[in-house]
Amino acid sequence: MGTVRPAAVAGTFYPADPRVLRRTVTDLLAHDPTLSVDVIPRMVIVPHAGYVYSGPVAACAYRLLSTSAAEAALLVGPSHFVAFTGMATPGVDALATPLGEMPTDSALVARAEGHPLVAPRPIAHNREHSLEVQLPFLQTILPGVTVVPLLTGDVAPESVGMVLAYLLDRPGVVGVISSDLSHYLPYEQARRKDAATVASIRELRPEDLSWDDACGLTGIQAALLVACDRGWSCRLLDHRNSGDTAGTRDSVVGYAAFAIGPLIG
Repeated sequence: MGTVRPAAVAGTFYPADPRVLRRTVTDLLAHDPTLSVDVIPRMVIVPHAGYVYSGPVAACAYRLLSTSAAEAALLVGPSHFVAFTGMATPGVDALATPLGEMPTDSALVARAEGHPLVAPRPIAHNREHSLEVQLPFLQTILPGVTVVPLLTGDVAPESVGMVLAYLLDRPGVVGVISSDLSHYLPYEQARRKDAATVASIRELRPEDLSWDDACGLTGIQAALLVACDRGWSCRLLDHRNSGDTAGTRDSVVGYAAFAIGPLIG
């Protein structure tokens, strides 16, 4: 029997009951408006807060991905609890949620770990939510998809971009970049700050982003570097904060969803 990383935030960030979880994800996807996007989504940027807060924003990107022929999802997110240098894989054969187990893609994981800055660090993944909250969406829209979970520590976005580009070269791979935007600012201040961040992302200007713009900054900058190198475009799908969804407005967290890829046609 293979090794499995158990769910760490079921019951807190999203429902622990599989029937409630499936209904929650299905409802979020159903309430997302139909978007007309002129790019083929090779990567998406999605938030990673509790579903009640950021689920509606994340659903925009996942609804778009549901029409893809993706066979593997490369997940990139920040490590909130464990400090390390480089990038960390979980060192397991599957990741569990209440909806079941998602197998890791052994060939792609081995490919990633061929980079000198990528290594198995299960301890970094044990409590981490930034990748886990993406899994029920993927299990719902792309049943049978495999995953390559990568947490970023102290590492240059250029290095992460090299790994991203290398793995995206395999047909059927999509990138899922996990990040929230500003944290714990008053509502109007957060809207102004996040609007500037959204513009920098949409216009592929990774050099204009700073550490307090997004908690998954490294992954975002890496994705933008890949997009610049390949001539891809970035489209904003949704932009809100917790004051728009389920929280008070005195201290909010920002969320945005983007699609990145080549123009259609």
